[in-house]
Amino acid sequence: MNPSADPRTVVVTGASSGIGAALALAHARPGVALALTGRDPVRLAAVAAGARAKGATVREGIFDVRELDRLAAFLADVDDTGPIDVLYANAGVAAGLGPDRSAEPLDTAMRLVDVNLKGVIATVSAVVERMRARRRGHIVLVSSLAGLQAHPDMPTYSASKAAVRFYGDSLRQWLRPAGVAVTVVCPGFVTSPMANRHKGAKPFEISADRAAALIVRGVARRRPLIAFPWPLVLSIWLSNLVPTVIADLGMRGFAAVVDPDDETARERERRRQAP
Repeated sequence: MNPSADPRTVVVTGASSGIGAALALAHARPGVALALTGRDPVRLAAVAAGARAKGATVREGIFDVRELDRLAAFLADVDDTGPIDVLYANAGVAAGLGPDRSAEPLDTAMRLVDVNLKGVIATVSAVVERMRARRRGHIVLVSSLAGLQAHPDMPTYSASKAAVRFYGDSLRQWLRPAGVAVTVVCPGFVTSPMANRHKGAKPFEISADRAAALIVRGVARRRPLIAFPWPLVLSIWLSNLVPTVIADLGMRGFAAVVDPDDETARERERRRQAP
């Protein structure tokens, strides 16, 4: 049996909305134990209720992936209860330039690195030696097409997602002899609360449910890279074959403003009110 195609225990970080929520519901069925993490207890509870209605057992972890001790303890306890078959390191945040196209505020940029990169590394580190010891398991890292080609108005986001991509590439080569699979997922624009804050062109945008279906199918086949939609993926590969100045011209159509999320908005308000 291929545990990637028929997993019994599945972990999804960042499961309260978007791709994470859709992945949880895509895997939910009788006999499956889901462990879901997120920062928003109300939204996470709604996803958990939907998964339970489909027959899965669900455990909720309400914390930020920057809370490293809580993250590690939660994942270790889940794995003790039932060995994790598929681990989705999905939690992530997005932000763009500052007001009036000013530089990214440093605290916002550092938050992106802490959540998008350090959070992924911490998630993997909590269980990877357990998977190596039993010679099975599948680690899925959610990057972005911005990790394949940088978005002009999202410098740190692009950098963090590119780092996730290369982290996954390295993990895959290291873990293959141990029987542990690694997949890097690079989605394009997927309808979600995060994408709704992106004010700009979003070509070939797809639903979170459609994205989850593509990911689950690719994971079942143990594909090393899942990237979509194919027209954007093709354009990225082609851009790598032309001079940089031409590739940069092609990215001008993707200029965007990214509205701050709640935490970023609070940070900006604190800076505005600081003496």
